[in-house]
Amino acid sequence: MSFICAERKGTNLQATETVRLVVDYALDKKGSDLKVFDVRELSSLTDYIVLVSGRSDRQVQAIAENIRTEMKHKQEVLPLAVEGMDQGRWVLLDYGEVMVHVFQPAVREFYDLEGLWSEAPELELQVESE
Repeated sequence: MSFICAERKGTNLQATETVRLVVDYALDKKGSDLKVFDVRELSSLTDYIVLVSGRSDRQVQAIAENIRTEMKHKQEVLPLAVEGMDQGRWVLLDYGEVMVHVFQPAVREFYDLEGLWSEAPELELQVESE
């Protein structure tokens, strides 16, 4: 399964391509409840926030590691920072214009980033047939 992001006017194509790849790499490891927020109008730190859930420490780590590895080997892009990989409850991958948060569901619910960024438009994720 693969996803594509519906693009908006004024969208940075490089950032949206990073979002598309991150989403695909998360899905490769069965990431669930994927959401992408366009925070360009609300944040000076990043353009897009990607949220994805994994069911366990190992799955959260596997999703984050797959994103990091695939971006490194296929795109030659390294994250600016990686936090939380050891615990596997919440991993942050910072790609500058795209920040990726991989959570266990209880941690995701506790920190409620969806609520924090509720004013940001959510990008529509459309299923792409393979």
